[in-house]
Amino acid sequence: MPFKFSQGYCYQRSSVIVEVVGADGTSGFGECMCHGQQPPQLAAAFIDHCYKDLVIGENSLDAEVLWERLYNRVRPFGQMGSAVNALSGLDIALWDLNGKELGQPVSRLLGGRFRDRVTAYATGFYRTADGVYPEDAVKEARSYVEAGFKGMKLKVGFLPEVDIKYIRAVRKAVGPDIMLMADFNYAYNQSVARRIIMELEPEKLHFFEELITPEDIEGYRALRNLTPSYIAAGECLFGKIALKNWLEAGALDIYQPDLCSCGGFTECKKMAALTQAYNTMMIPHVWGSGVGLAASLQFIASLSNTPMADTPVEPLLEYDRSSHPFRLDLIYDGLDFIDGDMIIPDKPGIGVEVNRTVLEKYKVN
Repeated sequence: MPFKFSQGYCYQRSSVIVEVVGADGTSGFGECMCHGQQPPQLAAAFIDHCYKDLVIGENSLDAEVLWERLYNRVRPFGQMGSAVNALSGLDIALWDLNGKELGQPVSRLLGGRFRDRVTAYATGFYRTADGVYPEDAVKEARSYVEAGFKGMKLKVGFLPEVDIKYIRAVRKAVGPDIMLMADFNYAYNQSVARRIIMELEPEKLHFFEELITPEDIEGYRALRNLTPSYIAAGECLFGKIALKNWLEAGALDIYQPDLCSCGGFTECKKMAALTQAYNTMMIPHVWGSGVGLAASLQFIASLSNTPMADTPVEPLLEYDRSSHPFRLDLIYDGLDFIDGDMIIPDKPGIGVEVNRTVLEKYKVN
């Protein structure tokens, strides 16, 4: 069923699943995350026409060498967007292959596991043409509480008055102890965002996500000082170079690169090191198939608490609960959600197997 967010309707869910086959026949899988209205053919074209010939016959353990070569090839015309999005899936597949061939989860290859489970918050609350709001959102929110989630993120950005009423209704329904976030998908300018932040202060949101456009560093820095809630963004930041400018500006409280879009394991690990150097938080964006979800769990396992403490503020997992026909079927339902936490697999690679029957069923040309 088509669903809507602040930028329009999503009529289909798409992902680009990348397979890299080693000399011994072992396969590694990765995902290029497709944003709500992104055709999968874009990332696939970069892989086919820009990257593939530089990878075939190379050593998969040279993942960082390959990343830099591939990025440099597209540097004149692809420093962000679909070029890096495509490179992300290829990089994840290389790390999955390495983990399988070495018999280790990717998180250990990245330096080790700081955790073996992570608190998950539910992402959903997309709108449908026949929905009634905020009543339907209240029902959905209560279903997540009953399922054991300790937090949830609303999809908003449908005019300030509508958003404010909507968020207040859900907060009233779930009570003060549930972690509540709101994602605006850059629907507003700084002035409107300021009004929303100020009026919603009593609702004690954990974070406001993507209130304004992803190019507006100065706008985010101004908003950050208006609220005790965290200001978050970053799924549209591509790589360490772009991130550096935001960190230097002190623009955000929480950075949200998507592993499957912002550079894969190789680049996102460097982005994590930069956020640690600036003593700020990273909570990755996650929105895709089971491959991307499993890979993101491996990345989150490797993230250091910032700063280290006896009772640290831990990262979270965004667990998309919206309609997706091949999220968990694609990985044989290979992940466990227990008492509000997602268990991080300790199996080789990204920790799951890919169901080729599902790949074949949903394949597009």
